[in-house]
Amino acid sequence: MVRNQSSQKSGRPSPDSRRQAVLSAIIQEHLITGDAIGSHTVSERFARATGWSSATIRNVMGELDDLGLLEQPHTSAGRVPTDKGYRYYVDNMLDSTRLSRTDLRAIESIGFGNEAKARPDRLMEKASHVLSELSENVGIVVWPSLAENRLKNIRFVRLPDNRILVVLVSTSNIVHDKVITLDEDFNQEELNRAARYLNVEFSGKTLLAIRAEIIALIREEKALYDTVLRNAMLLCEGSLQGEDEVAAEVYLDGASNILTKPEFSSAERMRELFRTFEEKSRLIRILNECVSADHPGGNVKVVIGRENVASSMKRCAVITTTYQVDGEVLGTLGVVGPMRIEYGRMMAVVNYLARFIERALSHEASLH
Repeated sequence: MVRNQSSQKSGRPSPDSRRQAVLSAIIQEHLITGDAIGSHTVSERFARATGWSSATIRNVMGELDDLGLLEQPHTSAGRVPTDKGYRYYVDNMLDSTRLSRTDLRAIESIGFGNEAKARPDRLMEKASHVLSELSENVGIVVWPSLAENRLKNIRFVRLPDNRILVVLVSTSNIVHDKVITLDEDFNQEELNRAARYLNVEFSGKTLLAIRAEIIALIREEKALYDTVLRNAMLLCEGSLQGEDEVAAEVYLDGASNILTKPEFSSAERMRELFRTFEEKSRLIRILNECVSADHPGGNVKVVIGRENVASSMKRCAVITTTYQVDGEVLGTLGVVGPMRIEYGRMMAVVNYLARFIERALSHEASLH
């Protein structure tokens, strides 16, 4: 319990520390049971402490009500934290949480090194699953699409039946591959020339930006009859096919966990939340808004209840952070659950997993 100097001399808690202690006790109990917490339960916690009569505790709970940090559901005598109460708890009362060995082992089991760099999709699938398992809620990992990765090197390999293997190495040394089918048949030398042109002229730019620049060049008629440029354009178009609709890949695991949460017992509320999970572009936008939200807490952002912009998320807590390689933000990961969630532990899980993914994808990964 936090005490100021005067309270230490008298042995009695100050008004502010009383409120914090009672709010903390109610939140911790509510996180475990999901029930409304009465003054009797709080009294048991402080039975041996000086200056904590039942009347004092009831008064403090009334003050927390007036401040909007607690509320009384229906006719229950007990209280539950509001989103404002959880926000105060997260911002002012949470100490940094150390993860258990079990949590650390679960995160580190998702893989490392060259395999992670070569197959980042597998890494992201495993990461979303671990987030879901550890939180018993919904785990989400967002991975940039081929269109969004900045070009370090691109290769085109001719395959049978007018198919072409596109191998793009991003500036953060992540390998993306995709098989495309074009109406036109290219020989390998034509593919090599187009790749050389793109690598020399457009290094460090995304395929979307490259396509826009090539279109501008063609419109200016500077390269109207340039076969290499025309081929590069066709290959860019083919590579971007299907990449425009969704700006990134979304790996989501554990949506069924929501079915077990009493906070989402309303069928309409459940349907609305599941619709949000299904609309990938909307979900990406929501996570990006959460990450950019101006809340304290270091790299991990916590958005609670009505702070969420989307109406379907007004009863949710969203705990997110970004992961990056070589200073370039690649994507977002996080946990979505009810406001009754283990904030300290989940913030630590999300943060550690993001740093683990960064190490797995970094240049040094193969050296560890």
